[in-house]
Amino acid sequence: MDIKKTEAPVNTTTVDKNLVDAPTNNIYEAISVIAKRATQINSEIKKELLEKLDEFATYNDSLDEIFENKEQIEVSKFYEKLPKPHALAIQEWLDDKIYYRNTKNSQE
Repeated sequence: MDIKKTEAPVNTTTVDKNLVDAPTNNIYEAISVIAKRATQINSEIKKELLEKLDEFATYNDSLDEIFENKEQIEVSKFYEKLPKPHALAIQEWLDDKIYYRNTKNSQE
């Protein structure tokens, strides 16, 4: 998943319910799948951000030497401007990029 090249909206938008529940014919099942994917996306973004910010970490106990790092601020601002994980998950769902299966139907 490349979060930099997504078409997901940055702001909150209204999505047609019929488009969301069309693949499953059940809005609750669709929301459950989207929520699980949003959790996955959030953990991926958090891991990536922490790895990038760890490069700037200083391990000093002295409060006198704390200073602002311009690159660290730019990295933080970039991640703040990204679409939220739920918006990315909904966009993936609407673009049929999420694989899901109903285990109750496959056991019959």
